[in-house]
Amino acid sequence: MHTAEECQQALQKLARRLSELTPQERQEYFGNRTVSVTVSDINVTFVTVLGAGDDPVRVAGPDEPKADMRLTMPSDEVISLAEQPMNIARAWIQGKVKIEASVKDLFRLRRLL
Repeated sequence: MHTAEECQQALQKLARRLSELTPQERQEYFGNRTVSVTVSDINVTFVTVLGAGDDPVRVAGPDEPKADMRLTMPSDEVISLAEQPMNIARAWIQGKVKIEASVKDLFRLRRLL
């Protein structure tokens, strides 16, 4: 099990991948879509806005509205995902990651992960 700080750093690393895209590409793929990741074994939810490319990953507040794309996974999967983003499909098939998103948003996530 990893700490909330380690998970937040790993998620920030993933979010930084968006800086590889041009502002036009970020807007085209993500707009102002929000994503949340609930780390199930430490009971913490992180949230960020994808379109800007520089929004920090932060702990979700108690009255935070539901994110457009919601992922739930244990801390080990968060760290693994940051190291090898393409493993999300395998983790989902194995039942280690739960994803709640529209079909269109699933395609958006593919671009990030």
